[in-house]
Amino acid sequence: MPEPKAKILVIDDEEAICRNCEKILTRSNYEIKWALNGYKAMEMMYKEAFDLVITDLKMNSMGGLEVLSRVKDEWPQTQVVVITGYASVSSAVEVMKTGAFDYLPKPFTPDELRGAVRQALAPEELFNNAKPDVKKISRKITTHQLVGDSPQMQGVIRMLAKAAPTDTNVLIYGESGTGKEVIARAIHANSRRKGEVFFAVDCGALAENLLQSELFGHTKGAFTGAVKDKKGIFELADGGTVFLDEVSSISMSIQSNLLRFLETREVLPVGGTAPVKVDVRLVFATNQDLKEMVSQGKLREDFYYRIMVYPIFTPPLRERRADILPIAYHFLDLFSHSMSKDIRSFSPDAAEILLDHSWPGNVRQLRNAIERAVILCEGRTITARELEHLQDKPGEEHHQAAYTITHDYQVPANAEELKEAKKIIRQLAVEQVERDFLTQALENADGNITRAAEQVGMQRSNFSNLMKKHGVRAVKK
Repeated sequence: MPEPKAKILVIDDEEAICRNCEKILTRSNYEIKWALNGYKAMEMMYKEAFDLVITDLKMNSMGGLEVLSRVKDEWPQTQVVVITGYASVSSAVEVMKTGAFDYLPKPFTPDELRGAVRQALAPEELFNNAKPDVKKISRKITTHQLVGDSPQMQGVIRMLAKAAPTDTNVLIYGESGTGKEVIARAIHANSRRKGEVFFAVDCGALAENLLQSELFGHTKGAFTGAVKDKKGIFELADGGTVFLDEVSSISMSIQSNLLRFLETREVLPVGGTAPVKVDVRLVFATNQDLKEMVSQGKLREDFYYRIMVYPIFTPPLRERRADILPIAYHFLDLFSHSMSKDIRSFSPDAAEILLDHSWPGNVRQLRNAIERAVILCEGRTITARELEHLQDKPGEEHHQAAYTITHDYQVPANAEELKEAKKIIRQLAVEQVERDFLTQALENADGNITRAAEQVGMQRSNFSNLMKKHGVRAVKK
């Protein structure tokens, strides 16, 4: 019996686009149907199942973002590819964050369309308790550990691959511990600069005057203690890449200097009079809402637009649970080798603990948990006993105070650890408020999601996405 054809629904308010997609994809043995607006498409999807939806972003009635949100809400297994004639980095980021598998700017070639469809319809890797093939799921981004085959991680890798060959400024943003520096190193390793130096600078760990000197250098006698000329990181990294982490902590004066550097590519050392021309690619990272900082007067608007050229969002681990076991096995192999142990797997109950944990500290916390488990393990398999510190006690699940007292908490030993602990606590506090907000709204609406969203003044899709983020379910009375 021949294998059934994949069914694809194309949505665009231009009939010519729909017919063109139909013509291209029918030749590739797909079954194609199309609709000229999102409302008609929703009617069709309620009547029959589709494997893939291809939707335009800008339409007169029900735009592509609403279509995408509705599809991911009602039919989460259906993949979505967004096409648009209004392509921009910000729109690409928004559709990827909302759950799109990929986006295609118009005009696209038949090969580009077929390639996006072929990838979207490829079967996903399933992870049970068996050890995943980390080599297979790890993208071969040179030597960097971008492990994970979830749609979210695939989106990150696709954006990374598009940015790497260019010299465009990249801003990587996401929660603490999501692997922003790994992404930055992967961008460098896949660029024309891969044979040159990569400098990582934690801007939040340095005082303003020290950061200024470190980045731009100084001349002898520029300030007390400047006993000789010193080249800054930008000059030392000439030809390479500089990664500026925690860019949100940079002072206004240094923002001004960085803005001038981004415009001229010239370095003026502290106390110097002759600028030096350098060729450096900059990658920025933050876990803060930079747009909000602009509105608060904490970030220069012109600096914001200069660094917000190509943003890449790193999703939290709780939103890509399919990646938890592959990443855990990656770290298991890493630490087993470094500690000369022969630990090969996780027991089913240990795997369940890993998958059930909320991971507020994201990949960094997972790495620490596996390192601790490898130290404690005396056999060839990590069991629940080595991970018991990750298990929430009854009545304490997801509670901020419970986490800080009973989970992995140690009194910070230095300023960096204090900074990290404060970030996690703030993050947990916000998460608790959001969960309480959702629970109360649903209770007031008797479990009706649409009514709850209306009562609190949110779009249903955004309210539903927030529910998914925290694993909150509607219980109708």
